[in-house]
Amino acid sequence: MKVQDVSNLINEWAPLAYAEDFDNVGLLVGDPHQEVSNILVSHDALENVVDEAIAKNCNLIVCFHPIIFSGLKRLTASNYVQKVVQKAIKNDIAIFAIHTALDNVEHGVNFGMCKALNLSNTKILSPKQHHIYKLTTYVPHASVKSVTDSLFRAGAGSIGNYEECSFEAKGQGSFKGNENSNPIIGSRGTKHIEPETQVHLTFEKHLKSKILQTLFENHPYEEVAYEITSLENTLQNVGMGMIGQLDKEMSELEFLAFAKDQFKTGGIRHSQLLGKPVKKIAVLGGSGAFAIKSAKAQGADVLVTSDLKYHDYYQAESRILLCDVGHYESERYTKNLICDYLTEKISTFAIILSEENTNPINYF
Repeated sequence: MKVQDVSNLINEWAPLAYAEDFDNVGLLVGDPHQEVSNILVSHDALENVVDEAIAKNCNLIVCFHPIIFSGLKRLTASNYVQKVVQKAIKNDIAIFAIHTALDNVEHGVNFGMCKALNLSNTKILSPKQHHIYKLTTYVPHASVKSVTDSLFRAGAGSIGNYEECSFEAKGQGSFKGNENSNPIIGSRGTKHIEPETQVHLTFEKHLKSKILQTLFENHPYEEVAYEITSLENTLQNVGMGMIGQLDKEMSELEFLAFAKDQFKTGGIRHSQLLGKPVKKIAVLGGSGAFAIKSAKAQGADVLVTSDLKYHDYYQAESRILLCDVGHYESERYTKNLICDYLTEKISTFAIILSEENTNPINYF
């Protein structure tokens, strides 16, 4: 199995197209055609992790955080990023980062947080926007089923928990081919009227090239008439954060103690206690101040996240308990999720969970 094959497996689980625009995901170091010996799964790809990969005969590191976040202009080992990249290249070790692609899927980072807190009835907190397109095309009646079935197989027509969704309207189309045309139906130079079905299907933005290729390969016409429209609809099952419910209410202090234990943090910074029981809990792994508004709008009693700044706490406005459990701590279950997934999918070599603690923050 090559590095690219592993990349494809990860992309099926957490499509890299789901990553945020600011992010840097995918294969960051290495040759996609290199044969994989073993895989080391880590939270970060630091120099000690590369040393661990060397010691354990792993030539691919699959990590959560990208080691290269902004552009590199030189490789002189002058900082920790350059040292990692140099050592990885020198030892033929590839590095693949998944980061916000895994943040944005239901079974990713925030799923791990929900599982740790035993939350039920979970759903996405902030569904992803501007990621759905609609295809409209016009197909002869006799070819509608074959064309739509092929588009369904390519990933079109999925809405939430439903698949093979489409809308059809019957009408008639007209066309006249010029001297360079080679019409499948009708004759060159003669206007033709054909009973057609107008077909509408939605699809996710990253599938656009695949959907169009499928349409062109399966549509009977020489020239395919189609329209693609960007929709304002949100992706229900893709997005940042999750929200769910505890099995039973807790006091705020009980919940803080529970969260401190589950996330194994040295301390929780939190907003003012409100003196009321909590049951509806929102979570967002990593830096989550941007989700405070959404958590309040959905009636969450608590938002568990990290990297809250001084003025972020004012946004609680006596409506929600904001809990900062620490960046690494909020994502601590992530590398286990990655390791479990790859272990399930790959049996030809070892998937090894890194033993290195890459949390840069210590508590006194």
